[in-house]
Amino acid sequence: MLLAAVHLCAGGLRSLDRLPRSRWLSAAGGVAVAYVFVHLLPDLARGQQVMDGIDIALLSYLEHHAYLLALLGLVVFYGLERMIKQHRQDKPAHHPSHPAMFWLHIGAFGAYNGLIGYLLVHGESEDTTDLALYCVAMGLHFLVNDFALQDAHKDLFSRRGRWLLALMPVAGWAIGSVTEVSELAVSALAAFLGGSIILNVLKEELPEERNSRLGPFLLGSIGYAALLLSVQG
Repeated sequence: MLLAAVHLCAGGLRSLDRLPRSRWLSAAGGVAVAYVFVHLLPDLARGQQVMDGIDIALLSYLEHHAYLLALLGLVVFYGLERMIKQHRQDKPAHHPSHPAMFWLHIGAFGAYNGLIGYLLVHGESEDTTDLALYCVAMGLHFLVNDFALQDAHKDLFSRRGRWLLALMPVAGWAIGSVTEVSELAVSALAAFLGGSIILNVLKEELPEERNSRLGPFLLGSIGYAALLLSVQG
């Protein structure tokens, strides 16, 4: 419910939607990246060990299965973003998105949010502290994504997209609560998610036109990494 609330409340935080980029959004991106590199990627290494022990013909040809799934997550969302940008390239900034492009974009992020909700149940978070750290990092990541999607789709996102994205973490959690999957499947999903998060954060921080804030991004990433390491230690 807290993750869902991020999308529902983000519409009231229009003061963050400006250029140069709000320092709060840059810090939020830093937190999400720190979570991926300090928490999810070590989990990826454990997931690799799980996959190494699976006797599946396809996987036997792949030396680094988990890392390739992370790469796949990055590539999928990179391809999606390029497709959306090319579609909007020659259109005025206020021009509404084509419905097909809008639903493709929102559908992909809906599945992404659902996966994050699903891993609340089946992920590597073993206690309340781990769950809280996961929710804070993913909630801030949702905030960054919300502003990016609002910028891409304007009123269409406010009226329809935001509600779908708010629903999906709850739907993912509900599905996870009533289903059991193998450790291999959980490792594969977490690997795909890790690569996707890296791309979705960096695509908002790196473009020159964003005028991103390096200081807040570093503060968010270093500060949250230190918190994660202190908890793990």
